[in-house]
Amino acid sequence: MTTVLTSRLGGRRLGGARQTRVVVLLACVLALNTADTGVVGAIVQELRHSLHIDNTQVGILTAAPAAVGAVATVPVGQLTDRMPRVPLLAGSIMLWSLAMIVGGLAQSYVWLLSSRVALGAVTATAGPTVASLIGDLFPPEERAGTWGRILAGELAGLGFGLLAGGNIAAFLNWRVAFWFVAVLGFALAALLWKMLPEPERGAQRAEAGRGGKEPAQRQVEKSHVTPAPRSVLDADPETMTLRQAARYVLRIRTNVVIIAASAIGYFFFAGLRTFALVFVQERYSAGQGELSAFIPVVGLAALTGVLLGGRLADGLVRKGVLTARVTVPGAAFAASALLFLPGLLTGRALIALPLFTLASALLAAANPPLDAVRLDIVHFRLWGRAEAIRTIVRMLGEAAAPVLFGWLSTLLASGSRTGTGLDRAFLLALIPLLVNGVLLTRTRHAYPRDVAAALESERRYP
Repeated sequence: MTTVLTSRLGGRRLGGARQTRVVVLLACVLALNTADTGVVGAIVQELRHSLHIDNTQVGILTAAPAAVGAVATVPVGQLTDRMPRVPLLAGSIMLWSLAMIVGGLAQSYVWLLSSRVALGAVTATAGPTVASLIGDLFPPEERAGTWGRILAGELAGLGFGLLAGGNIAAFLNWRVAFWFVAVLGFALAALLWKMLPEPERGAQRAEAGRGGKEPAQRQVEKSHVTPAPRSVLDADPETMTLRQAARYVLRIRTNVVIIAASAIGYFFFAGLRTFALVFVQERYSAGQGELSAFIPVVGLAALTGVLLGGRLADGLVRKGVLTARVTVPGAAFAASALLFLPGLLTGRALIALPLFTLASALLAAANPPLDAVRLDIVHFRLWGRAEAIRTIVRMLGEAAAPVLFGWLSTLLASGSRTGTGLDRAFLLALIPLLVNGVLLTRTRHAYPRDVAAALESERRYP
């Protein structure tokens, strides 16, 4: 039954009811995690007054789950490649919801921080399992576009968390906001268990073998691209230990670059989602009503960016631009930094907020092509472990960002026009975004050879 369902899923585009259901469910998994961080970002003021803490301590609250999750990702990646992924995902969400309930009961900062540490131990499951399921449930030629639709869940969850958290905290209290998200988590776990199919591993590779390869692979073979020797597997991925798998995926040059680029992008995004609202409140004296109107606008722009980024990259690849999945995100990161810059320098809300909106759209547009690249250049039996390694670095960046932004804002507050130093912290963080653009542009030469190496590896070890 699973094989039949997988074949049907693999053979149809998003218009199919089953594919739509899978996209929505996986998007909700990512939405749940960012809804939590959105809630924390929306209740910074309440937490500071209720628990008598500062920006650095608030940053630690969002950093703790990411830091613990980075460590937990190591065994989760191994489990993802070895056991059924749907029960693993559903069970982790149940535990996540329990941790949220405990957090809402917190009577002290230490209590709340402890619950956030427990939360991080189960958030690590989402990255490896979702990546592996996407690779086996959706055709390779739709990879970036599919990632875009699923990554839209991250933005929808963040926007939902910011709106729901802020309004629930304003009308009730911040604890109820935590419990509300926990209830949604229990409901999602039940839906995943009942409605998400468990595909066979390599299902889409088998489909490609019968119906032809995806566009990037076809172009690589048509152009007679020579595989990068370091990136060709020399051992069966089924028998590789975690250390051997890690050593191998870090030999792939393109993979190393996208790991770094993804970590830098999420580093900036983590700082943004934690302190953006309090920055706007204090810089422009915005109230809850103005914030409630501004959040959907920025969220819609970012959602548009994440959907169009994947579609643009896939469309360019089909038209013969083989390196589009690395050059599109490179351009998006650089343009995003250049738009954030004047927005942060001006004190006029009517100028700054439209620039922030456009910059957020471009920042979001970079992620779907990057996620698609990882599946292009790694053997399908290593997807879980490869994603685990990327997730470790990404989550370490996410963990460092709120703490570093909070600490820098306190350090730089003296003499700042806003009195918080957040504007200067954000300005410094633009430098890595520009570096991302350079890194990804230079990777366009290595990417085709790494795609060819992945093809050769799968011929050796089908």
